[in-house]
Amino acid sequence: MASTAVESKLSNLSINDDLLASAPNLRNNLSLLSSKQIDLAKMLLEMNQSHLFKHWPDPGVDDDKKLAFFEQVNRLDGSYPGGLASYIQTAKGLLADSKAGKNPFDGFTPSVPSGEVLTFGEDNFIQFEEAGVKEAQNAAFVLVAGGLGERLGYNGIKVALPSESTTDTCFLQRYIESILALQEASYRSTQGESKRDIPFVIMTSDDTHSRTLELLETNNYFGMKSKQVHLLKQEKVACLDDNDARLAVDSQNAFTIQTKPHGHGDVHALLYSSGLLKEWHDAGLRWVLFFQDTNGLLFKAIPASLGVSATKKYHVNSLAVPRKAKEAIGGITKLTHSDGRTMVINVEYNQLDPLLRASGYPDGDVNDETGFSPFPGNINQLILELGPYIEELTKTKGAIKEFVNPKYKDSTKTAFKSSTRLECMMQDYPKTLPPSARVGFTVMDAWLAYAPVKNNPEDAAKVPKGNPYHSATSGEMAIYKANSLVLRKAGVKVDDPVSQVFNGQEVEVWPRVTWKPDWALTFAEIKNKVSGKCSISQKSTMVINGRNIFVEDLSLDGALVIGCIDDAEVKVGGSVQNKGWAIENVDFKDALEPEKVRIRGFKIKKIEQLEKNFNEPGKFSLKP
Repeated sequence: MASTAVESKLSNLSINDDLLASAPNLRNNLSLLSSKQIDLAKMLLEMNQSHLFKHWPDPGVDDDKKLAFFEQVNRLDGSYPGGLASYIQTAKGLLADSKAGKNPFDGFTPSVPSGEVLTFGEDNFIQFEEAGVKEAQNAAFVLVAGGLGERLGYNGIKVALPSESTTDTCFLQRYIESILALQEASYRSTQGESKRDIPFVIMTSDDTHSRTLELLETNNYFGMKSKQVHLLKQEKVACLDDNDARLAVDSQNAFTIQTKPHGHGDVHALLYSSGLLKEWHDAGLRWVLFFQDTNGLLFKAIPASLGVSATKKYHVNSLAVPRKAKEAIGGITKLTHSDGRTMVINVEYNQLDPLLRASGYPDGDVNDETGFSPFPGNINQLILELGPYIEELTKTKGAIKEFVNPKYKDSTKTAFKSSTRLECMMQDYPKTLPPSARVGFTVMDAWLAYAPVKNNPEDAAKVPKGNPYHSATSGEMAIYKANSLVLRKAGVKVDDPVSQVFNGQEVEVWPRVTWKPDWALTFAEIKNKVSGKCSISQKSTMVINGRNIFVEDLSLDGALVIGCIDDAEVKVGGSVQNKGWAIENVDFKDALEPEKVRIRGFKIKKIEQLEKNFNEPGKFSLKP
């Protein structure tokens, strides 16, 4: 392109010489760029990012890399609400606050918010479960699954990790089967007045997108219709080199900006931009449920929690568990500003105690007469009412209040040890809501609702005694514990657990009891399917796979695997005794064992079992 043509283009795009003076190497290369790319270049120069062009050679050298650079800038600009200029401007403000040591809660006074505290099996719990099942057809589910399992010592996506070893059911399969069971139960609870497929969204990342899709397609979506499932891929955000929010250049490629994950708060912007929220609203949906990728207990809490949202008419309902004071889990807190503003949000545990001490609570975060902190523990599972959610995102475009956490080289706070970036959290959505928003929480016992898998064996073994390990070992054992305690509540005599150590973690080993979600989603269903004098010994394993299986007067001391098709009804009872399935220790460093086994520290050895599947319609009885 001739020089005069370049000057004409610049004139039309209003790039002045003062801007270009800071980036002479860019000026020499303008002939390579489209009008859109020149617009992006102008934006970068206006945001004091001229250093990005300092190394650019003359036209004819590395031209493909220069164009690739603008392709990346275009992606970064398009994937952030308000564009890259807004990102940089926000970063400057947050970095200035960080350097100044500004308290994000300055002017706010904490107090305990209002919410619902449920005890499993009590009448109100059962009533909320019933209400939640009816509402399930009016809900959409959103799984935040952008992470790999490397932190766990598992070389794969976390949702592909088995949630437990008796059936090897991975987390994604467990979630999908639970949603399908809710869908069917909701249809039955309304006597067929309506039948709607529950939408399921999975937020992925560059690291997990293709592998998540492959897992779904290879397994025929685990029984869910493919059109019910939507994958939304999260983009990364630009890294920052200094307090002036200068974008960081990749050390391996000077034509690439460093990027890092922005946080799971991106799920709101992705849903907004996808058009799915409007589609759901037009279809009559009322709720959006957000959940994390490796909590095998979650769907035991969903029906009652959804029932609370519907009954209390909460715009935002945070699922929570009791937390000990100063426990390393955020607390759901009501904050009231001196100017009258209020919000109910998660406050991280390392911020909650000093906030309380600075607000007239000299002892800070302490346990009350219940033995727990009055501020319930946030488990990052949210239920949002769709209408108000859409109204809010229409204002914010899905943007969530961000934070920055730079690691400074020294106390002067003038240089970073390494590049940083802005981050956002899904649970910070309520920060921008008006005071009129109805924000509450639902607390359930941790044994029923919360057993995440997020620590590798070595880190888990270092957890102080009495605190949860949150490992693959404890996550699996928590499933067996929850199922055993639920059966106990239903009248089954279940032996006490024994303590064993796997991968340096001392855990309770309960009978290995598992069932498919369609066997029973609620406590009322379980009570209806278990009757008489039933007992299960500690060494036992029981796997139930079938909707119409009824357990009556069963004495189990061994392994029982029972399944049936939907058109069959099976009554299981009598005495089942065999050598059963044994738990064998596995060394975490034993390279001969698969990763999914090593990170648990044990494997199931199937010695002997009674196994029976009923694949024909009819009524049957199994009484050995």
